[in-house]
Amino acid sequence: MAVDTPIPKTTNAAGATARPAPRKSVRPSSVVLKLIMAVSGIALVLFLFAHAAGNLKIFVGNEDFDHYAHWLRTIGTPLLPDVWFLWIMRVGLLVAVLAHIWSATVLTVRAKKARPVKYAHRPKIQGSYAARTMRWGGVLVLLFIIYHLLDLTTGHLNPVGDSSRPHANVIADFAPDRWYVTLFYTVSIIAVGLHLQHGIFSAVRTLGQQTKHGERRAKAAASLLALALVAMYLSVPFAVLTGLVD
Repeated sequence: MAVDTPIPKTTNAAGATARPAPRKSVRPSSVVLKLIMAVSGIALVLFLFAHAAGNLKIFVGNEDFDHYAHWLRTIGTPLLPDVWFLWIMRVGLLVAVLAHIWSATVLTVRAKKARPVKYAHRPKIQGSYAARTMRWGGVLVLLFIIYHLLDLTTGHLNPVGDSSRPHANVIADFAPDRWYVTLFYTVSIIAVGLHLQHGIFSAVRTLGQQTKHGERRAKAAASLLALALVAMYLSVPFAVLTGLVD
């Protein structure tokens, strides 16, 4: 016959029975979440610039661009099998993207819970266009990443879709009769630039920069980097569209 073991009880100073305090779930602080956003964002920015620099190889020539694309598939060999480095990089980027989205979502939810009653009339908040559209810009960037992978990585949405002919894939993608692809690409890259501009400035503040002089320099650097990135990425589709690269 089983005997139930009574739950031990404690008494307070007045002699009343006190129940043990409920265990609290461990949640990352807002500071930790902001650090995760900053670090994951920096990792993504470094990848974006490296990827943009590689894209510019298309201006050197067909063979050089194809050679560069094939070289990416053999990085790490013979230590790693073909394409393993690319998949390791893709997994790392996926982790960074998910960490960035998760931390941003949690911070947004916490901010809303901290203000349970909505403003009857919300005053205008001074800030850049990039800051005000950060959330929707992030959604557009995510959709663009998915499309870009299906287009130029897996080839499912590309007219050529041949992994052995990367130069031909790019040329077919931004052909004049596919102007809508160039338009979507342009809007998405501009959204990336706006997201990057505000993100770099926020990351610098999160990592410790708080002085007025430092903020001005951070804003200027963020704007220059965002503009450079947009120019690097948009140069390829417009070069194909105008016939500069064929």
